[in-house]
Amino acid sequence: MNRETFINLIKDWRIALVLLLVIGSLVGIYLAPPNPERGLEGNLQFGLDLEGGSWLQMEFQSVVVAYSTDGSVGDLMEDLRTGLETEVIRIDENHLEIRKDVTQTDLEPIFAQSGASIVTYQKGVSAFTADEVKRILNEKVNALGMQDARINLLTPTGSGFPQYVRIELAGVDMATAQEIVGQQGLFEIRVQTTGNETEHVLYGDQITSVGVPQKDYDGRWGVSFTLTDAGAEAFRTAAIESGAVNNPDAHHLVMILDNETVYSAPLSGDLAGQLRSGPIRSLSASTGIGDAGLEDAMTLQIHLRAGALPVKVDIVGSGSVPAALGEQFKVTVLLAGIIALLAVGVIVYYRYREPMIFLPMLATNLAEIVILLGIARFLIQLDLATIAGLIAVVGTGIDQLIIITDEVLHEGRVPSPNLYLKRYGRAFGIIAVAAATVFIAMLPLALMDLSTLRGFAIVTILGVLIGVLVTRPAYGKIIMAILSK
Repeated sequence: MNRETFINLIKDWRIALVLLLVIGSLVGIYLAPPNPERGLEGNLQFGLDLEGGSWLQMEFQSVVVAYSTDGSVGDLMEDLRTGLETEVIRIDENHLEIRKDVTQTDLEPIFAQSGASIVTYQKGVSAFTADEVKRILNEKVNALGMQDARINLLTPTGSGFPQYVRIELAGVDMATAQEIVGQQGLFEIRVQTTGNETEHVLYGDQITSVGVPQKDYDGRWGVSFTLTDAGAEAFRTAAIESGAVNNPDAHHLVMILDNETVYSAPLSGDLAGQLRSGPIRSLSASTGIGDAGLEDAMTLQIHLRAGALPVKVDIVGSGSVPAALGEQFKVTVLLAGIIALLAVGVIVYYRYREPMIFLPMLATNLAEIVILLGIARFLIQLDLATIAGLIAVVGTGIDQLIIITDEVLHEGRVPSPNLYLKRYGRAFGIIAVAAATVFIAMLPLALMDLSTLRGFAIVTILGVLIGVLVTRPAYGKIIMAILSK
């Protein structure tokens, strides 16, 4: 290939796009930000299999019941709360979430007493509660600097409600993993006295329940919470003695989680007036209006719970991968990838016996892997399943490049431009249909909360899309320019 042909190829938008994506991927892996300590690994995120660490699978101690009743739903929920001494949430018109592991046999007398009956009974939680659990666990591990944690909700086949949550912590031993899940955090409410000085009012163990973020009549978001009798009395005493009842603006209510202020605001006029008359158990903290107010309300809700999950969970499975074994897996995976590339290269060279065909094929395949890693660096962790997906992409990618090459060659030489385009279009049609089949087959796995298979499916889908949209068109242009010479 002469210099002029090479320059014309570089100017083609398809090849320029591939080069731009390769450079961008390398920048993302190694320079954004620079991470020289990790060497060739750069900013790639490795999962439990390759980094070492621990995983825990926990079961929600809660049930979801579909019911029918001719009476008051409120009375039914109150009977359940009183009889079971637990929180009961109404999911929709026909379902209740009972945040306690209770059998259907134990529930039936309470429903019968309230003039209701159980239609269906399932273990698990509502989608809202499951998302809340996931958000709280994310908040915990991120606060400890463990951004590489993977948290997945697991829903058994045939059930519409999540029953398990699985958390994977790369680089964390089993004892630390269990401590993170069980750690409650130290939550404290204080009241401002003089200047910036504050005094203790109560700890988080005096908070009995926390509501979901809601709007008031003025459109302001807020979070309601309930105190114990002792907590309510302590709150009233502190508000009166500090002067917050008489001059709220000068004596803010301050909420602190692990020595960090998470909320500070004065008492409302109505609350100050009520506190003069007696203790108040039900309180509400206002966070503002709009999306910012909602975001602050959701964060404050987590802090009020002091890291406690809304529903009890029991550990039903656990495991760990030692760091040394993770490093061994990493080396083994690297060797497997190199061997796969060499094996593919040998087979392609044996088939064509022509370096000008063999080298562009391998270069295109390698560019595809680099681009895929650059995108995956921001989306998922690399574990054994995702590496398997990468190796599968190498194989299918070479297969599709061979289809293009064989289709456009005519008795060992390139056909005329018009015939070339016709043959290339036919080859690309075959590839597009195969890619669509893979995409459809992998999509359910990518959408399901199956932590092991999900990474494989996502990498496979990304590889198919990058191939069809980026690297195959570029290879078609390259092979045409080379064979015409």
